[in-house]
Amino acid sequence: MEEIRVIKSLWGMESFTYKDALAAIAAAGYDGVEGPVPSEKDREEFKALLQAHNLSYIALISTSGEHEAAFTAGVKATAALAPELIISHSARDCMDIERQLKFFEHAVEVENKYGIPVGHETHRHRAMFTPWTTAKLLRALPDLKLTADFSHWCCVCESLLEDQNEHLQLAMERTIHIHARVGYAQGPQVPHPGAPEYANELRTHESWWKQIVATRVRKGFAYTTITPEFGPPGYMPTIPFTNEPVSDLWKTCLWMADRLRETYKE
Repeated sequence: MEEIRVIKSLWGMESFTYKDALAAIAAAGYDGVEGPVPSEKDREEFKALLQAHNLSYIALISTSGEHEAAFTAGVKATAALAPELIISHSARDCMDIERQLKFFEHAVEVENKYGIPVGHETHRHRAMFTPWTTAKLLRALPDLKLTADFSHWCCVCESLLEDQNEHLQLAMERTIHIHARVGYAQGPQVPHPGAPEYANELRTHESWWKQIVATRVRKGFAYTTITPEFGPPGYMPTIPFTNEPVSDLWKTCLWMADRLRETYKE
């Protein structure tokens, strides 16, 4: 059984045209592309390039201002591109729980209307910025699903979440997409996941991803999509005074993509 499909984020490739970006992504062996919905003038070209390179699409949306309206508009905009799923940066950390619940009740209704799975990302600044706030929302709304980026939780909690197992288990049960970025106690992105000084962080994150994939296999899903979502400066640490990134972003993402493929091939 195919267990994973590896997706490349367009984050950090803003200087590329869609033509060049998707060609490079396909040539590197990725199965799909993750990124914001293109502008209306670029959507037909983007759709044609996806088909030409046999790449799936995962849409990225976010909410601000009138959060319910923004979410609805975002999901509606993705529909013409028929994404495999939608990742949403949803609501705000500073909202009280009643306000968050109101938003996510609306989000589930919109998701059901359009029939496109939505994974709300475990992201700083957003409603799901900690394991315990996320758990409250998941317990209240059984149809709510996640994009798991636990690197953010490591940063917020200043730990590798050793005391958050119950909340982690619930989050993993509800995850439909993984952002395979390695975080640490003081930040959401290590300088390079292969660096030996971050071996424990890599091992811990990989154990979480394996549990998510195993859970989805148990539930009967044919595969799980995973994005090696390392980011450019300022997620990527830089050298003082020059702002030069300490690692090559394309190579870092590809290192993780190759490691994921090798892991799940075994």
